[in-house]
Amino acid sequence: VQLQASGGGMVQTGGSLRLSCATSGFKFENYVVAWFRQAPGKEREPVSCISGDDGATYYTASTKGRFTISSDNEKKTFYLEGHWLSPDDTAVYYCAADPRHLFCYSERWIQYKYKEWGRGTQVTVSS
Repeated sequence: VQLQASGGGMVQTGGSLRLSCATSGFKFENYVVAWFRQAPGKEREPVSCISGDDGATYYTASTKGRFTISSDNEKKTFYLEGHWLSPDDTAVYYCAADPRHLFCYSERWIQYKYKEWGRGTQVTVSS
């Protein structure tokens, strides 16, 4: 299993980002995939997940409404769009995958430890 995140960079406050995560080595429809982020000096936190089979999506209280997760099953790639960004969104963003459907099935998805991880991509929001 491989996951490769890309699309990070510098963004101004109020701006937008679009990250991509290219995957390989597994059948996309049998997995759930997600984005996490880790800000300097902080714990890694969940951002959003999407189920590969039915497209169900979940967010957290802090990301709902500003971030959108989506996927292109044919390309085996999933995306994260963020809008109205602030310096608090500065972090390394990671994509992850897991074969357990439960890991993106309810709001409790934020509790689960995903099995497969890609290298992160840095997003810096300047004030």
